[in-house]
Amino acid sequence: MRGNHEIDYRIFGEEMQYVEIELDPTETAIAEPGAFMMMHDGIQLETIFGDGSQQQGGLLGKLFSAGKRMLVGESLFMTAFTNVSSTKKSVSFASPYPGKIVTIDLMRIGGKVICQKDAFLCAAKGVKIGIEFQRKLGTGLFGGEGFIMENLEGDGMAFLHASGFVQEIDLQQGELLKIDTGCIVGFTATVDYDIQFVGGIKNTLFGGEGLFFATLKGPGRIWVQSLPISRLAGRILAYGTYKRKEEGSILGGIGNILDGDGWK
Repeated sequence: MRGNHEIDYRIFGEEMQYVEIELDPTETAIAEPGAFMMMHDGIQLETIFGDGSQQQGGLLGKLFSAGKRMLVGESLFMTAFTNVSSTKKSVSFASPYPGKIVTIDLMRIGGKVICQKDAFLCAAKGVKIGIEFQRKLGTGLFGGEGFIMENLEGDGMAFLHASGFVQEIDLQQGELLKIDTGCIVGFTATVDYDIQFVGGIKNTLFGGEGLFFATLKGPGRIWVQSLPISRLAGRILAYGTYKRKEEGSILGGIGNILDGDGWK
């Protein structure tokens, strides 16, 4: 039997998804601020300190948990949506950028998942949301995006959002996968996470893939995204600030006129 609230859900959309959570009377879902999309009348919205889980254990526990989240740029508060009516009601949450919503039943994967610190979207009340510091020296020095991560603990449903296409992979005992740190959405607690140097002077100077990548070693389950939002944002920024060369002078000139460059 679950200790967390047991919720039903449906996911809508393909590349711009949202999740609709159906709540029985007195059931609650929690979400990051800004994830809310819409809800039926009869659901009460409340801003709470921390994640509202029983594991926080009083004011001191809440302060410690929320303080860790504040150190890595996360909000001190979350939003709780409770069905205060006598019939089933639904509330919907939307992903903040194009991609997929990843559904995780914590009861089925050992009660814990570790994910990128901005991947959490929403969950059933009772799921504990904390910060996971990777303790290995190499990870701490060179891990970048993968050094400080979020952990979700409990036996309820949790929803993550990821950008691009999402692949779910089950690693066998001892099986090793090398991956860009930004492409990691999350992994179960049994997976061993570390950082490895790419190596080779040409790779270091001209490879364009960074000096380090993550290694994930099984057993366990991992979720991988094809287009990290940081990579997409970097390309958009570079495109917007880089003065493009005219390609095939006539067409290039026309293109620049159409996008405004020709009038400067």
